[in-house]
Amino acid sequence: MQPALDDAVAALAAGGLVVFPTESFYGLGADALSDEAVSRLVDVRGREVGKPILVLLADAAMAAVVAREMPPAAHRLAARFWPGPLTLVLPARAGLPAALTAGGDTIGVRVSGHAAARALPARLGRPVTAPSANPPGAAPPRRLEDARAYFASRVACYVEGGALPGGASTVAAVEAGGVRILRPGPIDEAALAAVLGDELGDELGDE
Repeated sequence: MQPALDDAVAALAAGGLVVFPTESFYGLGADALSDEAVSRLVDVRGREVGKPILVLLADAAMAAVVAREMPPAAHRLAARFWPGPLTLVLPARAGLPAALTAGGDTIGVRVSGHAAARALPARLGRPVTAPSANPPGAAPPRRLEDARAYFASRVACYVEGGALPGGASTVAAVEAGGVRILRPGPIDEAALAAVLGDELGDELGDE
């Protein structure tokens, strides 16, 4: 996989798009801090109005690049569940490409449990987008050839990761009033509450 990762990092640095494996589906990657690259992603993939774009990080420290703050509860959850299938929704920094937040003031971030999905932001030195690599309404791809059928040469580099299991991460918003589960997933409310402790356990709840 190393030569493919080399090519993918080079493509991202040049403002191009890449398809790469995550712990669930293949994702569509762009330099998350580049207005031009994120605009290209929206043009190629299609836009889901009002739906923000997930960003993958190399580690928890990289969250500071896209988030205004990472509250103590977020640090604790990240320390326990990253790398892994937990997306944290945090207050967004000003000046990010508009499509990332879909006009809102929050940003969803995760450190992936898949080695390739961690390597890309680590080697690029910047967060990388990771919406599933399919047009809106189409099935998220579990095989690379399915993603290639969607996008062909409009994506600069495809990274093979074999057949992927599918699924989705737990999405939790970390706010001033506590933590809310926005989308249930592999990490359930009890697991989050166990990490947050009694002082935040009663503030945890589904949207």
